[in-house]
Amino acid sequence: QVQLVESGGGSVQAGGSLRLSCAASGMTDSRRTMGWFRQAPGKEREGVARVYTDGGFEYYSESVKGRFTVSHDSANNTLYLQMSSLKPEDTAMYYCAATASRVVAGLDKKEYRIWGQGTQVTVSS
Repeated sequence: QVQLVESGGGSVQAGGSLRLSCAASGMTDSRRTMGWFRQAPGKEREGVARVYTDGGFEYYSESVKGRFTVSHDSANNTLYLQMSSLKPEDTAMYYCAATASRVVAGLDKKEYRIWGQGTQVTVSS
């Protein structure tokens, strides 16, 4: 059974940086899509970035492109999200997610079957 555990959230001032991590266990196959999603209070969960676990092909939402970088370390089965130039509107609970042994092109949350418990990111102005 695949489990995802996020860490690295916290509070930061606007313009600052944070790095989120997502440790995956029980993931034996080499080709999936892993992504980061976020949900602010009263809003829908939205996709932020995704990457293929067998290498590359990063994809970002327009709202974070150029500021966030997603990466995957296959040796440690860990997904990362480096966030820079943070804005107050980036404040949300951030979730790590994975597809069930397949690759998907975008950030449709319905395609992702496995979810972590979330880590809170708060950006103050």
